[in-house]
Amino acid sequence: MSSGGRPPLSRDEVAHVAVLARLALTDEELDRFTRQLAQVLDHAADVAALDLGGVVPTAHPLPLANVLRPDEPAPCLDRDEVLGAAPVVEDGRFRVPRIVGEAP
Repeated sequence: MSSGGRPPLSRDEVAHVAVLARLALTDEELDRFTRQLAQVLDHAADVAALDLGGVVPTAHPLPLANVLRPDEPAPCLDRDEVLGAAPVVEDGRFRVPRIVGEAP
């Protein structure tokens, strides 16, 4: 793995980040996370070094097709029938429990 021209990640740097994140790490965890984070940073440096000038940006590696049906106008449900099936109705609308903290 390459280090991308940066100095190797130190155990003290990982310990400092752990303190900032308020993580209590054991010596074993510090050693393990230092190795793992160094590998992640090396990989990120390898990716950053790639020449992507001719690559078109994309959000997905495969072409996607819309799988939804087209919108077609249809008659609405009968309001009285729908409200008749509701457990509680008030002023011609569904009544739902109030959300805590909202004004009535």
